Amino acid sequence: MSGFRKELAKRVLIIGIIVVFLFTADVGRLFYIQIVKGAEYSDKAKSQQLSDTEIEAMRGTIYDSEGNVLAQSATVWTVFIDPSNITDKNRDLIVNYLAETFGYDDEEKSNLLEKSKEQSQYQKVEENVENRIKEEIASFVSDNKLSLCIGFQQATERYYPYGQLASSVIGFTGADNQGLAGIESYYNEQLTGINGRTITAKDSKGNSISDDYETSVEAQDGYSLSLTINTTIQYYLAKELQRTLEEYSAKGCYGVVMDCNTGAVLAMASLPDYDSNDPYTITYDKYTQELNKITDEDEKAAKQSEYVQRQWRNFVVSDTYIPGSVFKTFMASAALEEDVVNLNTTYTCTCSIQVDKYKMNCHYHPGHGTQTLTQGLENSCNPFFITIGQKLGVHNYFKYFDGFGFTQKTGIDLPGEASPQYYEENQYGIVELSSAAFGQTNSLTPIQVCTGLCAIANGGKLLTPYVVSEIKDSDGNTVSKTKTNVVRQVISEDTSKKVCQMMQSVVDNGTGKNGYVAGYRVGGKTGTSTKLGESKEGEKDKYIVSFAAIAPSDDPQIAMLIICDDPSVDLGGGAICAPIAATGIEEAMNVLGIEPTYTDEEKKDLSVKTPDVIGKTTSQAKDRLANLGLEVKIVGSGKTVTRQSPASTNTIPSGGTVVLYTDDEDKQTTKIPDFTGLTVTEANKLAASSNLNLQISGNSANNAMVVAYKQSEDVGKEVEIGSVITVSFKSTQAVLD
Repeated sequence: MSGFRKELAKRVLIIGIIVVFLFTADVGRLFYIQIVKGAEYSDKAKSQQLSDTEIEAMRGTIYDSEGNVLAQSATVWTVFIDPSNITDKNRDLIVNYLAETFGYDDEEKSNLLEKSKEQSQYQKVEENVENRIKEEIASFVSDNKLSLCIGFQQATERYYPYGQLASSVIGFTGADNQGLAGIESYYNEQLTGINGRTITAKDSKGNSISDDYETSVEAQDGYSLSLTINTTIQYYLAKELQRTLEEYSAKGCYGVVMDCNTGAVLAMASLPDYDSNDPYTITYDKYTQELNKITDEDEKAAKQSEYVQRQWRNFVVSDTYIPGSVFKTFMASAALEEDVVNLNTTYTCTCSIQVDKYKMNCHYHPGHGTQTLTQGLENSCNPFFITIGQKLGVHNYFKYFDGFGFTQKTGIDLPGEASPQYYEENQYGIVELSSAAFGQTNSLTPIQVCTGLCAIANGGKLLTPYVVSEIKDSDGNTVSKTKTNVVRQVISEDTSKKVCQMMQSVVDNGTGKNGYVAGYRVGGKTGTSTKLGESKEGEKDKYIVSFAAIAPSDDPQIAMLIICDDPSVDLGGGAICAPIAATGIEEAMNVLGIEPTYTDEEKKDLSVKTPDVIGKTTSQAKDRLANLGLEVKIVGSGKTVTRQSPASTNTIPSGGTVVLYTDDEDKQTTKIPDFTGLTVTEANKLAASSNLNLQISGNSANNAMVVAYKQSEDVGKEVEIGSVITVSFKSTQAVLD
């Protein structure tokens, strides 16, 4: 018996050890699961029991200065199917309906059918579905009790109503709704809201159950931005830059218009640009033609990428250039402020000047002769300004170079602002100073130059340029408002007025005559700089030409800079860029409500409102029109005027012809001829022979160098005789100053 008890005790002990071991293992396993892996398994359990859906926040809207929408997000939907809930009974119904709704072909429909058989709970059908189509699908789902088979996810899509307009400023967003360029990038944090969430309980099959188990956190929409950009000024600036880009097959055309008293950017364009809705598409025909010539696919892809990147780049902010003779306005300002010259200072230009061992030439090879300071700026005389730079000296030169903001970024609220490339004060010798004095040597950004022009125009204050005027939250409350920031006083008001007067003389009498706008005093300065190192051996030099403008010069409200990069002909900024500025100034003055003030000479050429002579006898009508200096052409043999052209609601150029109909005949028409390249005299003759009234715009000097370059109506368009067509003229005299 004792042996049996011992054996029993031994077995009990072994069983006890096994039980203790198993208990310990279970406790350890439980500890591992609940403590060590507790959080991980908890998350897995929740993921199986809960559906966590992110609700995308609406990106803030971008407005122009007048409240027009430039960029806006709209709700779109992703439509998906849940194959785990689709049966053979309802499969054809679902596939046929969705295929018809989205216009699928046989292959796409077949792919959808295969998706419906996948072993999954989520298969994407379509993205970016408009709300109207989503609602139609939702009705179908409800009518056929298919809520477990077809579902929707809310998302947002960015729209740019004006397409290319101001795209270099606005930028665009990527697939993840993040800003990738322009304002969209710089203010991405403010524009991007905070996404919300919806958490819903799921059953064993993964389907959502009662709303009682749903928790939601609302999305917070992003802030909205109001820009300083005026859409009308922007439109005309971009339109003229585009015309010039194509006319001269240029590498690029760039422009910026600023409120010189606040620093607000009213318009900014860098062409070629892109459509913000479709930023990867080439918009410049010259690029497209060059791409079509490339046969190697890798080379073509690389070149296409280069062109796309170039279209995205905002030259006005992100690139530097040598400003050329536009810089002479800053030299004149510094020299007058330091009293090393005055308006009576003279210099005799003999076409060149010796500086150390170098001969520096004037662009006008015969030499300008003896000139005053104002005439030196009118003629853009290099030797004159070299002597001014030498009188000023390195220290004072650099003091104003720094004072006008040319040693640092402007701080404009746009991404990728480039740093200027310039000589430090201790790097200047007599040669470097002399070259810098007429705008060579240093490279600046266009926004720097235009900001400096604002300082010349506004009484001497350097301002910080800006594009966003106000930020508001989704409830319309103002979060922040941009105030004018005065960086420093650079020159005195007296010097400012003198230089503005000198710049007006450049337009009235000098190289900037194409910047003339009737009724407004315009100040300007032409410029040309050679693109050193860019021309291949044997090729002609490549240039950047420009025109800087202020208006009205007697009370400046805007400053403007126009640049054309590598035009196909060597005409200079006065011929290529000044006409763009003239159009921009005229439109800006209208937008800003600045009334024109005409000189007696300008009044002679003003249009007059066509009087209403319908119902009067031909004799009475002739007398009435003759008193206004207008000619008459009568169509018909009747005695009473039954209709007239131009109509009484229109204007007609002084000395124009009014066509009077006296019978119930159909109106007579004529086709618009091509005035391009004609002189004023030639254009007047062609208009008269076509029974049209010619309204002259721009540089109206009657000489062989002044020719028509654009017209208000397309060539070949059929219009009523007597209609008024506006033709713009410009001087084509080549001044590479």
